[in-house]
Amino acid sequence: MSVHSRDSLGGRAAVAGIGATEFSKNSGRSELTLAVEAVHAALEDAGLVPADVDGLVTFSMDTSPEITVAQAAGIGELSFFSRVHYGGGAACATVQQAALAVAAGVAEVVVCYRAFNERSGRRFGSGVQHREPSAEGAALGWQLPFGLLTPASWVAMTAQRYLHTYGLTPDAFGHVAVTDRRHAATNPAAYFYGKPITLADHAASRWIAEPLRLLDCCQETDGGQAIVVTSAERARDLRRPPAVILAAAQGAGRNQEAMTSFYRDALTGLPEMGVVARQLWRTSGLAPGDIDVGILYDHFTPFVLMQLEEFGFCKPGEAADFVAADALPLNTHGGQLGEAYLHGMNGIAEAVRQLRGTSVNQIPGAARALVTAGTGVPTSGLILGTDG
Repeated sequence: MSVHSRDSLGGRAAVAGIGATEFSKNSGRSELTLAVEAVHAALEDAGLVPADVDGLVTFSMDTSPEITVAQAAGIGELSFFSRVHYGGGAACATVQQAALAVAAGVAEVVVCYRAFNERSGRRFGSGVQHREPSAEGAALGWQLPFGLLTPASWVAMTAQRYLHTYGLTPDAFGHVAVTDRRHAATNPAAYFYGKPITLADHAASRWIAEPLRLLDCCQETDGGQAIVVTSAERARDLRRPPAVILAAAQGAGRNQEAMTSFYRDALTGLPEMGVVARQLWRTSGLAPGDIDVGILYDHFTPFVLMQLEEFGFCKPGEAADFVAADALPLNTHGGQLGEAYLHGMNGIAEAVRQLRGTSVNQIPGAARALVTAGTGVPTSGLILGTDG
């Protein structure tokens, strides 16, 4: 069972720096180079140098190990290094682990990073090509022979049940796509800068795996993103206003699998995100009405709707109308559908920009931001806030 009490991490650490490479479809350089560029950019943003870093955190899927990045980036001794599993579900958990290390005194400055050539190199959207035998992978053996080979096909199963249960059509997903692309259109860093779409565009886009259309699916991107975490006290003395980590949580649901949790009692929600939501609200003392901007992981549009419902922004089945009404500023950078697919790390950076007041789609007075990581897998989330 998950925890039932407020944890003691909230307010003890902060994001002090963010940095990224350009987002492209063909970076022309190695994933290690991308990682180092992002790390250096984040340190520069924070007003720190490589010698200040004593911790690194990344994804288990990253090809650039912490020790190699430390060497290539000119970082010296490390007292903390860690990796988080489950693909995009790791995004916010990297910041959580960094904050835990800082709060425990294990490290003073921890950089979280993710870098890949996900378009020009290995394309996750192409699905299962080859997999070494593992206990985790055995679950896929019940799905692959029947044609469920790609992330889109796995999500389509849950999305179809969601539509059936609430009497909706695939057009319900279009509101997320249109919102993301509207924000991407005014973001110069976004791949779809200057390219908004309409609901008609969404409805006209080709099927990928019914009920998912092309515009329901995130991009494939080359790039890197890094986040600097240190104590809240130290962050106050650095170059940028700190984004205080008010709460951080990981979550896995009952009968959890990685993208193929089809044997749960119901398929219309995301129990793993429900675990995260309960802990974020408990630790922060906040409620949905206190959130100024939501940066929700959007690898596929249906899971954005389900996340809104898990967090209590609206009732089950009502999220499409909630998004259509712009009831919560959502994915103001354009999300992974519009800006770039960086396994959610670029979403954390956008939340920091909102709290600094530097987003290209700034929400006036934004002081509390909710950020989530990948869904359909064990996942994570953050609530970030301004200092004071």
